[in-house]
Amino acid sequence: MKPTPWENFLGIAARAGKVISGEELVVKSIQKQNAKIVLLSKDASDNTKKKVTDKCAFYKIDLAWVEDRNVLGRAIGKEQRVVVAVNDQGFSKRLKELLDH
Repeated sequence: MKPTPWENFLGIAARAGKVISGEELVVKSIQKQNAKIVLLSKDASDNTKKKVTDKCAFYKIDLAWVEDRNVLGRAIGKEQRVVVAVNDQGFSKRLKELLDH
């Protein structure tokens, strides 16, 4: 299956060192307000969904949903990931544009 444009772009951001993954690291990034956009898998556990969506809402961080953990992991060149954050304003802005299409 061919990766979508947003997946390719997230991979570029990851190679540039602007992406972090893993629930605890992402939550810390949100709390420090380093995260510019958070991508959360629709198949994350209910507990993870609640924690991440609540933190994003409280700290006013953009949140985008992706289909599943396999897509998210593949996009950044790793195993399955349920949540990732982009910590760069430029990458975040372009990623939002790609996700909206």
